[in-house]
Amino acid sequence: MFRHQGKSRTLKHNLRIATILSFVAGIVNVTGFLAFSQLTTNVTGHFALFISDVANFEFWKGTVYFLYIFSFLFGSFFSSFLIEKFRENKKLNVFVFPTIIECLILTSIAILGNTVEIKQPDFIICALLFAMGLQNSLVTKISDAVVRTTHLTGLFTDLGIELSQLFFPKHHPNRQHIKSTIKLRVFIICFFFLGGLIGGFLYSRINLKLNTLLLGALILIISLFYDDMRYSLIRSKRKYTQRKKSK
Repeated sequence: MFRHQGKSRTLKHNLRIATILSFVAGIVNVTGFLAFSQLTTNVTGHFALFISDVANFEFWKGTVYFLYIFSFLFGSFFSSFLIEKFRENKKLNVFVFPTIIECLILTSIAILGNTVEIKQPDFIICALLFAMGLQNSLVTKISDAVVRTTHLTGLFTDLGIELSQLFFPKHHPNRQHIKSTIKLRVFIICFFFLGGLIGGFLYSRINLKLNTLLLGALILIISLFYDDMRYSLIRSKRKYTQRKKSK
């Protein structure tokens, strides 16, 4: 799930990572919005507000939206930088690094919310956007841009295009591939929605507040452990099979 890349990835690999990361993104999105009334998984709205402030010559006011945009951008850059830098080291699973950093950010924000009164929420929003930039870059690189999990605009666009293609089998004969990508996008949308629903319930009804982010961090950690354990078992099984054949 966190290891295969490019042609070695299957629909099953993409479905697994898509459901996990879109669920976490849904949690982060609703938690950030309920806590700070700002979107924390994409920058489309922030860019519009930044342009609006600049157009009204309120440059200082627009600075904060620029920081939001830059935080997401820097998260994406940093994730890709780590993956490229350590790609040649075959002993390392390079895709683990951005995921661990994301876990640390979510956990740190939750702890901070429990220990001090947050008087500068803009820094927390920037940190969440940085984490989502990390995640979006990670899943984009690992899936060769097949999967994106932090925002839905492009997903709904692609889904609409692919659904329309089903009505024209003559021009799009590879119906199995189209159905696979539709399935993937539906899973991402549903789990993003489910993550937001559960995140909103935990934040408001259970009153976990920023501790809701701990659920996202926990899911990521469990996924990494599961992926590593599964990979170790597969390797052990292959070694055992090879030894058996050599005898």
